[in-house]
Amino acid sequence: MPKRYSLNKEKIKIILLEGIHKSATDFFLANGYTNIESIPNALNDGALKAKIKGANIVGIRSRTKVTKDILHAAEKLFAIGCYSIGTNQVDGHAAKMLGIPVFNAPFSNTRSVAELIIAECILLLRNIPLKNAAAHQGKWLKSASNCFEVRDKNLGIIGYGHIGSQVSILAEALGMNVYYYDIVKKLNLGKAVACSSLDDVLSVSHIVTLHVPETLLTRNMIGERELSMMRKGACLLNASRGTVVNIPALVRAIRSGHVLGAALDVFPDEPASNSDPFVSELQQFDNVILSPHVGGSTIEAQENIGTEVSEKLVKYSDTGATIGATNFVQISLQPNYNAQRFLHIHKNEPGVLKEVNYVFTSKGINIAAEYLQTDPDIGYVITDTDSQLSSSILQELKAIKGTIRVRMLY
Repeated sequence: MPKRYSLNKEKIKIILLEGIHKSATDFFLANGYTNIESIPNALNDGALKAKIKGANIVGIRSRTKVTKDILHAAEKLFAIGCYSIGTNQVDGHAAKMLGIPVFNAPFSNTRSVAELIIAECILLLRNIPLKNAAAHQGKWLKSASNCFEVRDKNLGIIGYGHIGSQVSILAEALGMNVYYYDIVKKLNLGKAVACSSLDDVLSVSHIVTLHVPETLLTRNMIGERELSMMRKGACLLNASRGTVVNIPALVRAIRSGHVLGAALDVFPDEPASNSDPFVSELQQFDNVILSPHVGGSTIEAQENIGTEVSEKLVKYSDTGATIGATNFVQISLQPNYNAQRFLHIHKNEPGVLKEVNYVFTSKGINIAAEYLQTDPDIGYVITDTDSQLSSSILQELKAIKGTIRVRMLY
């Protein structure tokens, strides 16, 4: 017999922003969640605060910025879904300290981004962007000058993760020689060659493609010095994060002819909506492909992302499982409908678990199972008890020193 949840699923308020694919809504509906509001665009800070004030779950893409200030205004929020690869649009630490796990989709748009990179490799080496711009102006540039096959050219991949390794497979199938660099040792696929430094992969490659997260280490990692390390006539591709490339330095390298061409899908400053203007110093160059952060924007990828993130959110809401959360300790477990389940998120301080257990044992209640994970900041304990307690017990659990958040699932 299905277990009755302490908070009926119909009452769990879900807000989905930025036109998230309907597969997300479909997954929630299929699992009993009906209180769903879908909004086609991002919201400014004031509107976002007002909208998510009463939300339990919020889903966003890359344009919505969930800051510490906004998190403190979301009084009922217990989970965030980033329907994207990255989660840098959310203050993950602030969310963690409020007991809010953040989930994303690191795999679902991998193929879409990889295919775009391969297409751009071919277009740039054939000098198509320049010839396309000329044809639109009535000029006929039929010439083989600066036009090359990708076969037997060296592709340098910086960041050999989910996308970088997929690019590696597709590039090798086209006959390219793949070199890669990653700060973490990775198993090479096919005949890909690991380079020992960033400089090594820059100097050997005809095309360099970037697939790294946004961190302090990657901010402006491709600047004037790094561009000068690239072989003359090489091309640069960036579909990772806009802050990874120093744009003024790239402008100078393209203007001088040292860099033959470039393709960028991400930028340091991006419009908040399709109606806002886009301005970049790179717009002056016909040999540069500029695309509006659409690496993962295919129907297939968006459908997969909608399902992947919603599935993680439903599992957390239904069972407390945090597998796939980017800012939280990881616990995976199945529902136990023969017991009553409590979630207790607290600061990682001595004695909290003892106090949690005492709340139950002092009432003569048997603890049927218990799961605990900690990191330097928080502890997360899931307790299954042989009981039928009312929600009033939550006040006792909340009163424990160091408590961040408490939920009774069923």
